[in-house]
Amino acid sequence: MSGVLGTQAYTNYFGVNGQYRQGGITCAMPFGSLVGALASSFIADKYSRKFSIQFSCILWIIGSILMTAANGIALLVVGRVIAGLCVGIASAMVPVYQSEIAPKEIRGRVVSLQQWAITWGILIQYFIQYGASFTGGGPHNPHQGSAAFRIPWGIQMVPGFILFFGMFFFPKSPRWLASKDRWEEAIRVLANLHGKGDVNHPKVLAEYQEIEEALRLERENSASSFAQLVEPKIFKRVILGISIQMWSQLCGMNVMMYYIVYIMESVGIGNALLASSVQYILNVALTLPAILYLDKFGRRPALVFGFGFGAVFLYISGALQAVYGSPNPHTDPQLDAISWVIADNDSVGKAIIAMSYLFVCCFATTIGPTSWTYPAEIFPAKVRAKAVSLATTSNWCWNAALAFGVPPLLYSINWKMYMIFGTFNAAGSIHMFLTAPETKGYTLEEMDDVFESGRYAWQSRPKVSRLDELQHEIEEGNLKVSAPAQIIEHETVTHESKEKA
Repeated sequence: MSGVLGTQAYTNYFGVNGQYRQGGITCAMPFGSLVGALASSFIADKYSRKFSIQFSCILWIIGSILMTAANGIALLVVGRVIAGLCVGIASAMVPVYQSEIAPKEIRGRVVSLQQWAITWGILIQYFIQYGASFTGGGPHNPHQGSAAFRIPWGIQMVPGFILFFGMFFFPKSPRWLASKDRWEEAIRVLANLHGKGDVNHPKVLAEYQEIEEALRLERENSASSFAQLVEPKIFKRVILGISIQMWSQLCGMNVMMYYIVYIMESVGIGNALLASSVQYILNVALTLPAILYLDKFGRRPALVFGFGFGAVFLYISGALQAVYGSPNPHTDPQLDAISWVIADNDSVGKAIIAMSYLFVCCFATTIGPTSWTYPAEIFPAKVRAKAVSLATTSNWCWNAALAFGVPPLLYSINWKMYMIFGTFNAAGSIHMFLTAPETKGYTLEEMDDVFESGRYAWQSRPKVSRLDELQHEIEEGNLKVSAPAQIIEHETVTHESKEKA
């Protein structure tokens, strides 16, 4: 959205002349995402995680078509709501799917790839918007044509088609298959993922045994998955997942993404659209270290220090604007959307921009990937989809509220907004320190041990994984675990056929 906000084509065609109107248009997509996230668990639990992701792609394509064809604000909002349904479903279920198919050693890395893909999508779309802004005489031409926003909105259908057809080449989640008692399919998927196709591989049999045991214990509890969400041992994890997603929004990152153009204009940047693009590049580049090191350094430090340093950068930026800024004299019509400017002080303007960039770097390396990884791995299988959908709903609920409320907030209280978001970051850091235990190196089935160990969140835990112990016992011959009989029979027939050939 941010790439078209600075064009005359968008402003004139849709008649966006007030903060609340633009806030309403912007928040239409996160509102749809909120609804999509709530609905995602029902689709994913019944039809599979894979199907829910493909279904979301169809919604994205329909929403993009309506946005591209929009002849007014009403159709634009409808298109953004439908596209938002896709974003809500996908953002909730992609991390669940990734966490359920990834080995525990690289689960954080795999789930973080979603965040990296998101940053690439934001960057590519921003530059498409930037390039399209020069059609029809450029972004400041009062007679600029609608191609400036229709081209990028049309092109965004392409990833939807790629993901939809690409998912046909991916397996269903083995844990979802097991929950439906499709054990033969489940162990085949596990073998292909972790045993190079060998269903008798010790690691495959160990994970099969662990999933089977976890499901058996869950089924002995007759409570429904909804009732389990409010059981004390699960409810505190639900609150933690919801809180992480809430703080990831209240930290202010999406505000930077949506309205960075206004911030750049307030400090007198000549080409605000181009200068804004730097933060999108940083967002992509600095997510890569998180992918490489999240499984080494852990989720907990990323959350605690990410929010902590975010608070520092926002406090400095707000203080600089408070001391050196002044009310907008409204001598330049192109700056009418902002109320506070930094006039004739290039060094302070550059310092504010530097703080914005550092904040983006901090978020990309820590909070961004971890806020998706952590909630997707802390819940038992029976409630995982529903609990993650609630956490993701929290994300989009706050996203919608901020998208609608920030334009008038930025206009009314200007630099004080940075102090508010800085305080949210500080609160998030303290909250994570007190309540978020480390989860790296544990399987999904071991999360009950992590959260029910009786230790405080900041206390270390033994690093021995039950899956590793099972695998070792199977390798030593001390534990006998067999694949389903149908699988063994099929493997025997296949082996004999190859020998005869």
